[in-house]
Amino acid sequence: KSPYVAHVASTVGGNGGGSALNAGRLFVELKPLDERPKIEAVFASLRRDLAQVAGISTYMTPVQNLRIGARSSKSQYQLVVQGLDQQQMNGWAVRLADAMTRDRSTFVDVTTDLQDNALQATVVVDRDKANALGIGSDILRSTLYSGFGVRQVSTIYTAGDSYNVVVEFNPNEHWTPERLNAIRVRTKSGTLVPLGAIARIERTAGQLTVNQLGQLPAVTISYNLPAGVALGDSVNRIAAIKDELGLPKSISTTLAGTAKTFQDSLANQGLLIAGAILTIYIVLGILYESFIHPLTILTGLPSAAVGALGALRLFDLELSVIAIIGLLMLIGIVKKNAIMMIDVALVLRREGKSAQEAIHQACIMRFRPILMTTLAALMGTLPIALGAGASAELRQPLGIAVVGGLMVSQLLTLFITPVLFLYMDRLSEGLVKLGGWFRRSKQESPTIAHPAE
Repeated sequence: KSPYVAHVASTVGGNGGGSALNAGRLFVELKPLDERPKIEAVFASLRRDLAQVAGISTYMTPVQNLRIGARSSKSQYQLVVQGLDQQQMNGWAVRLADAMTRDRSTFVDVTTDLQDNALQATVVVDRDKANALGIGSDILRSTLYSGFGVRQVSTIYTAGDSYNVVVEFNPNEHWTPERLNAIRVRTKSGTLVPLGAIARIERTAGQLTVNQLGQLPAVTISYNLPAGVALGDSVNRIAAIKDELGLPKSISTTLAGTAKTFQDSLANQGLLIAGAILTIYIVLGILYESFIHPLTILTGLPSAAVGALGALRLFDLELSVIAIIGLLMLIGIVKKNAIMMIDVALVLRREGKSAQEAIHQACIMRFRPILMTTLAALMGTLPIALGAGASAELRQPLGIAVVGGLMVSQLLTLFITPVLFLYMDRLSEGLVKLGGWFRRSKQESPTIAHPAE
């Protein structure tokens, strides 16, 4: 009935790749983006409508072509709780999930894969009575398996096929604890004794499934984010909730799936950018045989970073992994402006021109190529920044970062780079003179005059 939904297909008996019989999945195909609002608004509308359906709990996860983390759950992000004591771990997992559920400003669709309220029946055997009647555990186990299991007792062979003969209790009977006396167990003497004479049925709540991660029992808490909340904010809020609850050291929590990938990338992205800049500096230093002018070229990067981060902030977009890729692209695109100017200026300096004349002529000669290459990169990235087409939300941070960085850096580097070249050239000359002074001081050894004897 939703005006945003095109088609729906459903399966029953599976939950996020599992085999739980009390769960099902709906695969919902939405209408094209020009016929519906953004997916956050669609989720809000569907949550409101589905909350009116009694007896079920629903959780929504957007289907992605690239699922980072390769972990399936009811919601998009996962937090794994582990501990050696399973009962203690289950209790703390429930407390964490309840605390996250109450914080509706940061988390939505909070659920766990812990299903410990499944009704189970346990046959409790009176060992003394069973031993007195000569009924061992192997006989009792064999009797129950013959009735409720799949025991093949024979095979019927025909001319064209063969058929397995399986013995079982009447499947049309409704087996309840009250009908326990209908099951007879053979004693060693050969007599049949009702099962109720030596055993009773206890009904308890047990776990429907037992999940493990790394050979330890685990409970996975999965959650989604409301509109306008970044994944980094949810990670910080989880750490705060753990401190508020006083989570013991015997219980460990780790992010999984997409959340873990985000945490790992956040820890390494500074090192990644620093490594890229260092590599560029080394290559430029080898190319120009200078320690100074590679710094002149790299001085345009801060303005590009300010433009990219400012554009992401202006459009309220996260510094996601895709946005980081855009920043790395900017490092290569922006530095070419300075390279085109500095390369010509250094050639003119070798021809005897002054630094000011060299950089002025270089700016005039390279203004048109710089403008053409920047506009080409800007126009090529602009469709990504506008977010046109299906699933554009994934690519849009890259386009916004590149366009913002190019616009700001283009305005600043054309004015700042020539000025920095003049200062760096003076610094280079000063270092050359200082190096020459040190060499002369080492070559001129002091003369000591000795009086004649």
